[in-house]
Amino acid sequence: MPTKTIKVDLLARVEGEGAFKVVAKGGRIVSTEFRIFEPPRFFEAFLRGRAYSEVPDITARICGICPVAYQMSSVHAMEMALGVKVDGPLRDLRRLLYCGEWIESHVLHAAMLHAPDFLGFEGAFDMAAAGHADAVKLALELKKAGNGIVALVGGREIHPVNVRVGGFYKIPRRRDFARLRETLLKARDLALVFADWTASLPFPDKERDYTFVSLSHPDEYPFNEGRVVSNRGMDISVKDWNRHFREEHVAHSNALQGYFIDGSSYLCGPLARYSLNFDRLSPLARETAKKAGLGRVVKNPYRSIVVRAVETVYAVDEALRIIDAWVEPDAPFVAHEIRAGEGMAATEAPRGILFHRYKINDDGSIAEAQIVPPTSQNQRSIEEDLASFIGDILDRDEIEIRHLCEQTIRNYDPCISCATHFLKLDIARE
Repeated sequence: MPTKTIKVDLLARVEGEGAFKVVAKGGRIVSTEFRIFEPPRFFEAFLRGRAYSEVPDITARICGICPVAYQMSSVHAMEMALGVKVDGPLRDLRRLLYCGEWIESHVLHAAMLHAPDFLGFEGAFDMAAAGHADAVKLALELKKAGNGIVALVGGREIHPVNVRVGGFYKIPRRRDFARLRETLLKARDLALVFADWTASLPFPDKERDYTFVSLSHPDEYPFNEGRVVSNRGMDISVKDWNRHFREEHVAHSNALQGYFIDGSSYLCGPLARYSLNFDRLSPLARETAKKAGLGRVVKNPYRSIVVRAVETVYAVDEALRIIDAWVEPDAPFVAHEIRAGEGMAATEAPRGILFHRYKINDDGSIAEAQIVPPTSQNQRSIEEDLASFIGDILDRDEIEIRHLCEQTIRNYDPCISCATHFLKLDIARE
């Protein structure tokens, strides 16, 4: 059988650049490679020597889609190192900020980047022009609500600047939330319609028995805090991360690839969060999931678009709960002394767990920095999905094979720029 190669020089509708190669022999998948060729950006290296107070603003520049996640993971790690405890209204405000990022990121991905795959369009503009304009307009309106939260609490919509170690530089007044609350009430209704729409999409009947990993908190759906748990019995403190997880530089990728210390892969992100924390969703979000046809555990990665919609309902619902109960704190931040120390933290970015570790010198400068983004953790799982899901369609048209490969990768909403500290596709048939 002659060798056959299928190439996609650049995968559209993801953040960053990468490649994928599938080798098939005799109609059977032999190997898969998810190749990230975007150059590393060396954030861990150039953070060394910088003041600890600069880190939240610097790491926010790693990603324009999930800057809040980078800020939150960094400040929580710094606060562990410095012995700072942030609770009460300041903690609630951070949770509200995270709600804003989840809303805008989930809706952007689901409506603009992923939905065209299910409906057979090249992009959101084609999708809107062909009869889905109402869905696109609804999504844009819903995304604005998330932008509004980030702008008010974070100081601006993109790369927010109001987060600092110990809290915030400036606290909104309670009256500032009045207009945002009205926007969120409308957004909640939109989010319910959006979830119904995602549930109506045609889904490939594909599942895998994933090892799910996410944060878990006893009292709330996880954003900023919790233990690291899995559906295989793992239950560890975030400070023990490096005792259980590893990263390696594989030959075909510029990004480090994450895995368990025993070499096995795992999945983080919406499917893992949802399946490990279903009972901590709000009643409205749980009812939305049920109406959308989701069980308590979801193993079909193509249905991650629906899980993202359910999490969007939750984020809007939770934002309203926080605003209604919020009381202005006495000060915008918790005062603290500079000291040497080491701190670790993990938060739930829209795409999955984001782990940070820092060592701080006694003058407050950074001695070491470690950043583990969700896309690098999911690289191996992406390869395994492709190996598992395309083997039965190798006899089909190359365009169809390419489409399913791209759709499979976009299930993860990969942020490749984050993973380099998607897609050139090669299918070689021998």
